[in-house]
Amino acid sequence: MTAEKIRELPIIGILRGIKEVHLEPLVGSAVESGLKCIEITMNTGDADKLIRRTIEMAGDNLVVGAGTVCNMKNLKEALDAGATFIVMPMVEEEIISCCVKGAVPVFPGALTPTEIFRAWDLGATMVKVFPVSVFGPRYFREIKAPFGNIELMATGGVSSDNIREYFACGASAAAFGASIFRKEWIENNNYSAIQKGIKAMIRGYKDWKSETT
Repeated sequence: MTAEKIRELPIIGILRGIKEVHLEPLVGSAVESGLKCIEITMNTGDADKLIRRTIEMAGDNLVVGAGTVCNMKNLKEALDAGATFIVMPMVEEEIISCCVKGAVPVFPGALTPTEIFRAWDLGATMVKVFPVSVFGPRYFREIKAPFGNIELMATGGVSSDNIREYFACGASAAAFGASIFRKEWIENNNYSAIQKGIKAMIRGYKDWKSETT
């Protein structure tokens, strides 16, 4: 069910290093902008607490997951907090296997063709190509040539200026973080700018989608 919801609007917002005082307006901004998926990274202070609070505040409006899950301790804390999908910066068989057995959507991070194939072979829901800023959108087209059946998520350099191109080149999903959830905007309570940025991301995807259907 979670994976289906993510595919309905395959754009994930990444909250990293945020403070609890900013959580409510950030979640509100995400919901008001039409975003459907949020991940809170496990290297954020009190990440498990923030995940719980996000779920409470967002209700059915957001699918809430955990990012930067690097070990089994992270995984347990994330799932105990209620995270419904798991995102990783690397390929770790034990974490992927546990998620697959528990029917939890999992998005391992990979960059090279070998890593991407390995992650998919282990049962990844999608493979998070990270950091995509290293090679750009055209890398997806090259990867999809031999791996047409592998679903890829662009992460690490996605912006409203290039999100459309990533989908055009074969991405099945995209995730964004600091390009929209900017530290200065958050600290200055400039949530209108954040909302504008999220809407631009969604618009870029929908413009591409309308051209292909």
